[in-house]
Amino acid sequence: MPIWTLDASERQALLDRFVRYVKIDTQSDENASCSPSTEKQKDLARLLLGELNDLGCTDAVLAASGHVTATLPSNLPPLHPAIGKVPVLGFLAHLDTYHGTPGAGVKPQIIGNYPGGDIALPATGAIIAVAANPNLARCLGHTLIHSDGTTLLGADDKAGIAEIMTMLAWLGQHPELRHGTLRIAFTPDEEIGRGTDAFDLANFGARYAYTLDGSDLGEVEDETFSADTAVVTITGHDVHPGQAKNVMINAVRVAAAIVQALPVGFLPETTDERQPYLHPYSLQGEVSHAQLKLLVRAFSDEELREREDVLRGILGAVEARFPGVAIALSIKESYRNMRYHIAKDPKVVDHAIEAVKRQGLDPIRKAIRGGTDGSRLSAMGLLTPNLFAGGQAFHSVKEWVSLEWMAAAVGVCLQLLSVWVEKS
Repeated sequence: MPIWTLDASERQALLDRFVRYVKIDTQSDENASCSPSTEKQKDLARLLLGELNDLGCTDAVLAASGHVTATLPSNLPPLHPAIGKVPVLGFLAHLDTYHGTPGAGVKPQIIGNYPGGDIALPATGAIIAVAANPNLARCLGHTLIHSDGTTLLGADDKAGIAEIMTMLAWLGQHPELRHGTLRIAFTPDEEIGRGTDAFDLANFGARYAYTLDGSDLGEVEDETFSADTAVVTITGHDVHPGQAKNVMINAVRVAAAIVQALPVGFLPETTDERQPYLHPYSLQGEVSHAQLKLLVRAFSDEELREREDVLRGILGAVEARFPGVAIALSIKESYRNMRYHIAKDPKVVDHAIEAVKRQGLDPIRKAIRGGTDGSRLSAMGLLTPNLFAGGQAFHSVKEWVSLEWMAAAVGVCLQLLSVWVEKS
């Protein structure tokens, strides 16, 4: 099988798409109850809707919820042996960017023929250091893209969007590559765990799907964290500080005591690989009332419950230290490890690994210390492992991506289409 590569003009088109997309502010908002959580996500959605139509997709639509869907019809000839046998495949990426790092006014910085070494961010003087980004050493001579240091870049997941759109454009110019029916979806609010809320799975109609939301070259991810969000509500009692002795119950101090009591070995900054964590990521409040939010992550449901039980024990101990305080805990499920579902029909992963090999890359089967829309879609019945999109240092002002790795992701997607036709 040939290795599918993008020529210079196609790589430039991929870069142009990516730069165009990251300049649109699409941050989601976990505190909003509407769908999408921010209307500005539809700014990118509307742009993509028009581009999908231009690329020959049918029934492209933007739902009120912010979901964009479209179809690229099969190009199999009438007598092809795979007619009626190739399942409808979905390709997905998410519109929104992480809410915790500035995402408006992204100014992409492009390094052609990267010579190696640390990269200085021009607006802040901060450094993307090789020591903290060992993959830079694998990208010598590549075209690299990063922000100016005041915002994230948005490769998570606009790299995935640009790759899917480039795949569609390439197929339009290369009808010799035979493929079945493709369904495309761009989802809002993935970063806040609500990317599949209001997603019409029955109407989408895919039998298997892939998200392009991963990182390193060659990765195929079929396992994610199981994830909950813990919300701790603290009710104290305010009074004039001059009359506070034995009367004031300071909710801010209570919240600080809870955070301080978290075992250091349970934090994300002290864990890696398959270790679970408790991550306090939001604290708001005043003397009379405070709210603390924590991410609870583990690869098994049993470990997830263990971490939540540890948190309950901490809350009980802190409550006893502050007589009169009221501490309430609510646990919201975000998603569960997709492995439990994909293991029932592993060919969706096997075909992806084969596609990576055919593209001349070493496949890396990996568990994600995070989640994707594929976690919830797999639980809903649409098995959806995650493929690499090339981005690095996600959620950070030091985020960066290699154009060559993005082009390789497009190539893997094209190989994947051929694998499904052959195996069917």
